[in-house]
Amino acid sequence: MHSFLQDLKFAIRMALGAERSDVARSVVGHSLMLAAAGVCAGVAVAAAGARQLASLMYGVPQYDLTAFVGAPIVLLCVAVAASYLPARRATRIEPSSALRYE
Repeated sequence: MHSFLQDLKFAIRMALGAERSDVARSVVGHSLMLAAAGVCAGVAVAAAGARQLASLMYGVPQYDLTAFVGAPIVLLCVAVAASYLPARRATRIEPSSALRYE
């Protein structure tokens, strides 16, 4: 049901004149904002606990550049890909057929 309501929302926006690219950009942008907030919170928690974890493990640096930069970049790329594919599918729906659905 949730997918139908999202598709209906996109169909209404497109029926009112929004371009397909604008709708897709809106979906990806919203998803990227949520992912960025989660990544920022995760990096903050990781930085706060880094000293404690480094004292428990031998040979592991306290602040590993790969972990603190590479992992967030990978997660943000995955979030963009995970939101772009459904957004593209939703924008390919004809507004008239989505609005006629009973």
